[in-house]
Amino acid sequence: MRVVVVPGAEGAGRVQVPDGPPADVPDLAAWVAERERADAPRWVLPSLADAYPALLRAGVRLDRCHDLSLAEGILLAFEERPGRPRNLAAAWARLRGLPEPEDPPPLARGEQPALFEADRGTTPVGADPVVAAAAVLEDQERRLASTAHPDRLRLLVAAESAGGLAAAEMTHHGLPWRADTHLGLLADVLGPRPSPGARPAKLAALLERISAAFGGRAINPDHPPSIVRAFAREGIEVSSARAWVLKEIDHPAVEPLLEYKELARLWVAHGWTWLDSWVAAGRFRPEYVVGGVVSGRWATRGGAALQLPRTLRAAVRADPGWSLVVADASQLEPRVLGALSGDARFAEVSATDDLYSSLAADAFDGDRDRAKIAMLSAMYGGTSGEAGPLLAVLRKRFPVAVDYVEQAARAGEDGRVVRSRLGRTSPPPSDAWRERTAATGDEVADRAGRQAARDWGRFTRNFVVQASAADWALTTLAVLRRRLHGLAAQIVFFQHDEVMVHCPQEEAGAVEEEITEAATEASGLVFPGTSVRFPLQAHAVDCYADAK
Repeated sequence: MRVVVVPGAEGAGRVQVPDGPPADVPDLAAWVAERERADAPRWVLPSLADAYPALLRAGVRLDRCHDLSLAEGILLAFEERPGRPRNLAAAWARLRGLPEPEDPPPLARGEQPALFEADRGTTPVGADPVVAAAAVLEDQERRLASTAHPDRLRLLVAAESAGGLAAAEMTHHGLPWRADTHLGLLADVLGPRPSPGARPAKLAALLERISAAFGGRAINPDHPPSIVRAFAREGIEVSSARAWVLKEIDHPAVEPLLEYKELARLWVAHGWTWLDSWVAAGRFRPEYVVGGVVSGRWATRGGAALQLPRTLRAAVRADPGWSLVVADASQLEPRVLGALSGDARFAEVSATDDLYSSLAADAFDGDRDRAKIAMLSAMYGGTSGEAGPLLAVLRKRFPVAVDYVEQAARAGEDGRVVRSRLGRTSPPPSDAWRERTAATGDEVADRAGRQAARDWGRFTRNFVVQASAADWALTTLAVLRRRLHGLAAQIVFFQHDEVMVHCPQEEAGAVEEEITEAATEASGLVFPGTSVRFPLQAHAVDCYADAK
């Protein structure tokens, strides 16, 4: 049973149950909670990001839902219309041939609307919002059914909506975070907290060493052009101030510069100001953006939750009497390529936990590093150095797998879109790209055009693998969320190949099993019949830093 819900102002809302007329509900949270307990319906909402946090604050958890906004984004991309507004009012306007209102801006961090905030892209012009939502849902179901693989795209839409539920719940529960441990780590590696506008003591000392290495000249290590000019004065030409470039230089400034860059990243991205802004009452609550990257990977709106440095993992600690169950997928993207392509020989290699070692034993005389370079070259299009010859070995040994990504690359070079396993679609190249890659007869311009085509081909080559890996990870998350229902366990962290659950210690063993089973179930849903193995081993720890 599906129930359409459009939140209104001051905790009210408008709803429609099957075979019933639209109705106003003065206390929407209480009404939803009662229906959830009685019927466990599939809720249809204009946008989970706007509605679900308020429900969670009211103590209401939804089991299943269909997020019209997330589904519209997937369908617009599939139809090669990316970038169009995806809010309910815009989707309704498209059905009527009317101007499409832009998507509303996201709520500012810390902004707490009323229980439900009206008119955030949910009020169609000239229509009952619930009737409009039902019409948009019907249109989305029609569009899904008309695709070549409707079951795949339906699975993607369902997983994306489940991801929206999980994302809101993760922010609501928060990641357990010990501020005292974080402060101790900052003091150990950076020194005492500096006064506003000053550098930490360790960075100030490194700056003195850097300046001395350049003969006492003033240099701003936070400004890449300043670094490039400093080396130029020493008679050393460098193309940029990136770490990998500096590592190739023999100069006394390199060592303190590299150390400075690493510590400065910690200070700016996760230093004292970050701690003040993002951690409260023992919890880090980032704001996740489901499908925030075109490949389907998540993003965050501030907080840099998906780039937590290893240095700070010691601050992520379970509450007393609780455990953190951490799991990450082993070499996910190469395994996804094997499942996508149906390469039987590659599937045999994937049978072990360390795919690269198996690949090395099969084709690269046991050299794991060379096997990894070959695999990454296949997925990312690398040909420089030894990558080209190693890729040739891989192509000869696993022609079906390599041909799969090379076909995707050719599609990109031709300006065509490519799709993930479940149907997430790459954006088409711009009109400017098409003009640039069109043959002109001018040798210089045509050479630049061919390079632009190759660059886009590298993007589509990787897109089919990375987006399909996101399909698998998102489906695993959705399955895990369902399997954990009824336990006290809380999913508190997720990125494309890793998930973390916070649970009472007595539930840790059951959670470990559910994570493993969720990966197996998701593999069967996304890649039915594949013999490629997708290991997702879970381990209970007290501290994130102790995870394997």
